[in-house]
Amino acid sequence: MKMNYKALVGAMAGLAMATTAFAADITGAGASFPFPIYAKWAAVYKGVSGTGLNYQSIGSGGGIAQIKAKTVAFGATDKPLTVKELAAAGLTQFPTVIGGVVPVVNVPGIKPGQLTLDGATLAAIYQGKVARWDDAAIKKLNPGVNLPGKSISVVHRSDGSGTTFIFATYLSRVSPSWKADTGADTAIDWPTGIGAKGNEGVAGNVAQISGSIGYVEYAYAKQNHLAHVKMLNKAGQVTEPTVEAFKAAAANADWAGAASQQFYIILVDQPGAQSWPITATTYILVYKNPPDQQATADTLKFFKWSLEKGDQLALGLDYVPLPENAVKAIEASWKGIQGSGM
Repeated sequence: MKMNYKALVGAMAGLAMATTAFAADITGAGASFPFPIYAKWAAVYKGVSGTGLNYQSIGSGGGIAQIKAKTVAFGATDKPLTVKELAAAGLTQFPTVIGGVVPVVNVPGIKPGQLTLDGATLAAIYQGKVARWDDAAIKKLNPGVNLPGKSISVVHRSDGSGTTFIFATYLSRVSPSWKADTGADTAIDWPTGIGAKGNEGVAGNVAQISGSIGYVEYAYAKQNHLAHVKMLNKAGQVTEPTVEAFKAAAANADWAGAASQQFYIILVDQPGAQSWPITATTYILVYKNPPDQQATADTLKFFKWSLEKGDQLALGLDYVPLPENAVKAIEASWKGIQGSGM
């Protein structure tokens, strides 16, 4: 089944994916990181079930706020909540898919995958310490590449963002000064740059601003024809953002063991020669004792179908499906949700 994804994303910057059906639609809100695959899953699922999805791509911070306010059946976040945070709110969480955050650039003469950066230099760019494309630090990593003497325009998220949490967590792992001065959260005090809302907004700004750099989930880079950056990973190897590189980063994840910690897993800066350094999984939040048990049961049916039947759709957008042992552990965890029917 084909979908005009680009047109959908263009129309969906913060708007609901409205469907018309006699059955009540599932309602959710949050992370823009997984929006492309949730949109694709939803389109196919409606065809087989008759149930639609109304999902607002508003950022992880908004998704956490909306589920806590009980205005949606599920919240979506790329920043996993701790066991303590979940217990305080009466929530439970589970991962849905693995993807990669990629730096993207709009530099005259630079093609996709032509530029290489390491974590320390990427952090220095986002700190404003490396401010030109022909800076010595960038030139050292890119011998033979014709780098223009042009100022770097930094683009970052302006909303509460799990993609920001992933990106800033990575920078905190590779840059002591970033960790000390800025840190990692869904919203941070950026040292420099201009803000944009959602992965959609960052992609749009990078596409329009010559000399810019931003960070987005990889599907947004591909669909917007942005030039992605290769990264030097923890093993000292230059890597491309691919399904294989995301899989490599997630290879050591103990999904079954993580069930006791509500699947709290951070996948950035993982070992392995093939690992993409800014890999992450994204999460769904629901109530353990839902205010609307039927709405939550419908939500779990949708994600059960997605996790079991949606692998090829995910791979088509360069997301990595969760392994079978993770899916089994997730579905077993749903038995603790009242009215789940699992």
